[in-house]
Amino acid sequence: MDQRRLVEQAREGDHDAFAELARAAVVRLDTAARLILRDPDLARDAVQEALIRTWRDLPKLRDPDRFDVWLHRLTVHACLDQARRHHRHRIEVTLQPMHDRGVSDVVSVHADRELVDQVMRGLGERERAIVVLHYFLGYPLADVATTLGIPLGTVKSRLHRALTEMRLAIDPELSATPARRVGGEVV
Repeated sequence: MDQRRLVEQAREGDHDAFAELARAAVVRLDTAARLILRDPDLARDAVQEALIRTWRDLPKLRDPDRFDVWLHRLTVHACLDQARRHHRHRIEVTLQPMHDRGVSDVVSVHADRELVDQVMRGLGERERAIVVLHYFLGYPLADVATTLGIPLGTVKSRLHRALTEMRLAIDPELSATPARRVGGEVV
């Protein structure tokens, strides 16, 4: 059954349709929440809170085709609420591999994951949410802005600031080298 039909049935109170929608999205939501909150327990709480809000507010959803964006928006807001309640309480998160890799590549994959994890820890929850939505979930910046309920320009500036912080965390020598434009690109 297609997602639009499931959303329409769930809007009419069909618990089974909603359960199927939730089951299809829960892994992605949990992954995003873990990346934002850095705590598996808080992430589970945020996802649960987002799913409760989704069920409660589903009749208000105007466009069933935008269900995924709306669900991620509720999840991000639930994550930000959790972070506010727990004042940046952070615990290490284990990133799961996206696909199998060769044995010779395991060390470099682990090192890359550790570096990404360390750099992401240095960002605030709002910047981390933008990075997760754009780079990990593949949202265009306009959808990130819609999901977070902030202007597109704000998303772009926060993303730029987050990427700058991440680059500097990876290579502190970059701060000594001023950026310059070559052919319209910053180098």
